[in-house]
Amino acid sequence: MTDLSGLFQPVRIGGLTLPNRIVFPAMGLSICADGVPGEQAAAYYARRASGGAGLVMTEGVYIDHPSSGDNPMLGRFHGDAALAAWGRVADAVHAAGGLAMPELWHVGLIYSGKDLMEGRPQYRPELGQVSPSGYIAPGVKVCEGMTAREIDTVIDAYARGAEQAVALGFDGVELHGGHGYLIDQFLWAQTNHRRDDFGGSPRARGRFVAEVVREIRRRLGPELPIVLRISQWKMVDYAARIADTPEELEQLLAPAVEAGVDMFDCSQRRFWEPAFAAGGPNLAGWVKRVTGVPSMTIGSVGLDADFMASLAEGRAAGCDLARLEELAGRLRQGEFDLVGVGRAMLAEPDWPSLVRAGQLQRLKPFTPDIMAELAALLPAREGA
Repeated sequence: MTDLSGLFQPVRIGGLTLPNRIVFPAMGLSICADGVPGEQAAAYYARRASGGAGLVMTEGVYIDHPSSGDNPMLGRFHGDAALAAWGRVADAVHAAGGLAMPELWHVGLIYSGKDLMEGRPQYRPELGQVSPSGYIAPGVKVCEGMTAREIDTVIDAYARGAEQAVALGFDGVELHGGHGYLIDQFLWAQTNHRRDDFGGSPRARGRFVAEVVREIRRRLGPELPIVLRISQWKMVDYAARIADTPEELEQLLAPAVEAGVDMFDCSQRRFWEPAFAAGGPNLAGWVKRVTGVPSMTIGSVGLDADFMASLAEGRAAGCDLARLEELAGRLRQGEFDLVGVGRAMLAEPDWPSLVRAGQLQRLKPFTPDIMAELAALLPAREGA
């Protein structure tokens, strides 16, 4: 019988102790109206906490910057109405027995739309979008890079978002530094062509996010857990890599570690794949190895098809119990410390509780119609 008990051991992240290793990760579901989550959205997050997730991340929430994001159905982390609503989300998760963090987000040049999902992002100058060097995709420059003043302004917006999270009762913050959005645009050499202190070498490319972390630490102290999401793949390039070797990865992430990051959330499409062509650990494994910082693995956990197949292509993702055994073994060996369970917990909110009870036969596949069911959580429909 598969030994999955390691998933249910407590773990320390910064000043926070999580009761188990299972995280419900940030997933953009477009269930807000004008950036404000309604009561049903709060219940949705709380349901994943009552199902056994030790930590619940909100969807990416736009920080208070003019070009942080343009999708009115995704969360906004500024304005009285939105902040009050996110405070109710934190309260609901706590009441259900979980811990909660918002994922602070700035999209940079990449906005959320059909063109993006099809790998053809469009530049929208009317939004005043910013990026390190003006590249919306490799080799495609559409505007000038950020000035030093613009960089300082965005750093301040991230820090204010963290301050607001603490004031609302959240237990920490995650910074969205993956998938080709603003922080990742600094990390990725293909979109960062700067020649100042924020570009060039891997360490220099890692400076922007380090400055964000450092400013949050300055304002909120050493105990606040700060998580950084990173990825190899990008929305504009699924084969992309922010680092081609473990040595480059170490140099890239060192500034964030020195600034005080407590955990890396390492996004992969398939957790079982090695981070580099030569084989070896997955992305979370290599990140932990080169930084010494706890890491979380994520990517098709419990399922047999990655998110692009099940979401963009409309294919069902069946349960993959054999991979769960592999996951548990790698966790026991210390390759990574936490596990993000996304689509599997959309399909079955009680996923952690069922796994803990050994009732694996009750786990459900992820099917495309689940997204239609979640669309009913839109606040605009609550009174319908």
